[in-house]
Amino acid sequence: MQVPTLIERKRNGEALSADEWAELITAYTGGRIPDYQMAAFLMAVWFRGLTNAELLALTALMRDSGDRLHFRDLGLPVVDKHSTGGVGDKTSLILAPMVASCGVAVPMISGRGLGHTGGTVDKLESIPGFRTDLSLRDAEAQVRRLGCAMIGQTGEVAPADKKIYGLRDVTATIDSIPLIAASIMSKKLAEGLTGLVLDVKTGAGAFMPDLPKSIELAQTMIAIGQAHQCPTIALLTTMDHPLGMAAGNALEVKECIEAMRGEGPPDLMEVTYALGVAMLQVGGVERDAVAARSRLEAAIDSGRAAGLFAEIIAAQGGNPAVVDDPSLLPQAAVQGVFEAPEDGVVRRIEPRPIGRGIAALGGGRFTMDDVLDPGVGFVISVRPGDPVERGQPIATVHAKHDTDLEVGMAVLRSAISFGEPASAVPLISHRITAGGVEPWPGAPA
Repeated sequence: MQVPTLIERKRNGEALSADEWAELITAYTGGRIPDYQMAAFLMAVWFRGLTNAELLALTALMRDSGDRLHFRDLGLPVVDKHSTGGVGDKTSLILAPMVASCGVAVPMISGRGLGHTGGTVDKLESIPGFRTDLSLRDAEAQVRRLGCAMIGQTGEVAPADKKIYGLRDVTATIDSIPLIAASIMSKKLAEGLTGLVLDVKTGAGAFMPDLPKSIELAQTMIAIGQAHQCPTIALLTTMDHPLGMAAGNALEVKECIEAMRGEGPPDLMEVTYALGVAMLQVGGVERDAVAARSRLEAAIDSGRAAGLFAEIIAAQGGNPAVVDDPSLLPQAAVQGVFEAPEDGVVRRIEPRPIGRGIAALGGGRFTMDDVLDPGVGFVISVRPGDPVERGQPIATVHAKHDTDLEVGMAVLRSAISFGEPASAVPLISHRITAGGVEPWPGAPA
C-alpha cells in the first residue's frame, strides 16, 4: 500500500475500495502509518467527502476494530440514545433508567465533556464512588441483570475510532459530516443495538449550529443505521439556550434526580419525553406516541425510574442514597445570586459562554487531562421571553472560592441579554427517519 497514492486519489475525489480502506485503517491503528500521513488523508476526506460505500466500510472497520456487546439472546429490544452535545444537556441520566423501566434494555455508552459542551460520563462521576469504567463484559452482565448500564468508552470499544478522533481533534478535521457520522455510529453499533435514537442539537450552542447541516448529519447516521439493521430515529432539538436550569456536573445530576421525582423543568422534560417516546417506538414496545408517553410518565410518577437509577448507581460503585438526598452530591464552597440588572424581558441566554464559564470555574475541560471540580456551575431560573424586574434573582453561581464568584458573575452578564424578545425557537423542530424529514407538531414548517 502506497499511502501518498491514497492521499492523492482522495484529494482528487476518487473513492477507495473496501479492501483499501481495510488496509489503511489496520495499518494506522497498528502504528505502521505515521500521524502526518493520516492527517493529510483526513484533510482530503474533509474536502472531498466519502461515498456511501466508503462511509459504510469505514464505520464497520472502526466498529470491528474492538470488542462488542452481544444481546442476541436477551429477548428484549436493545436501544440507546446519542446526543451531539450541548450545555445543560442531561437527558441521558433520566432517559436510561426511565426507558429501561419500561422493558427496553439500555446499554448506554457515553463520552466526556470537552470545550463548551458537557459530558454524561463527567456528570455520572460526580456521584460519589460511581464507576463508568466497567469492562464490556461487566456492562453486559449488568444490562442482563438490571436492564441498563451507563459507562464510558473504554479501549475495548472501537479503538480505531478513538485513535482517528484524537488526530482529527488536533488537525481541524472534526467538523466533517461523514467522519462525525462514522465515528458516532461505529461506537453505537458496537453496543449490539436493535434501535437507536439520535438527539441532534442545532443552534448557537450546538456543535452543528446550521439547521441544514444538522439535518444532513442526522440523515447520514440514519442511513448507516439502516444499512446495519439498526433502525434509527433522529430528533432535531434546539441548543439556542441551555437545557433545563442547571449547568455543571453535580448540579445537573441533582436536577435529573428532581426530574425523576416529577419536578423537572418543563423544557428538560419535554425533550426527555420526546426522546423516550422515540426509544420505545424504535424498540417496538409502543407504536403509538401517546401510549408511549403515558408509559414513560407512569415510570416517573410511580418512582420506578428513580428506583432503577439508585440500583444502577449501587451496581456501579456509587452511593445510591443521593437519589433520596441529593445534598450528598459534591457542592461548591460558595454561591452567589445574580440579579437582573434592569427591568425588561430576557432576550437570550447564550449557551457557549455558559459552557465556557463552567470550564473557567473548574467544572469543564480545556484539555482531556484537566481534573474537574464537580460542584461548580450555574443554575439559571429564567428562560428567553421571561419578564424580569431590576434586582430580581435570576441565577446562582456555584464556585470554589470568592475570586471565582466574580468570574461566574461576569459570565452571566455576558451570556444573558435583555430587550425585545427574540423569535421563539421550538424545543424540537424535526423528526427524521429513513422515510424522510417531518416538522415536529407545532414547530414552524
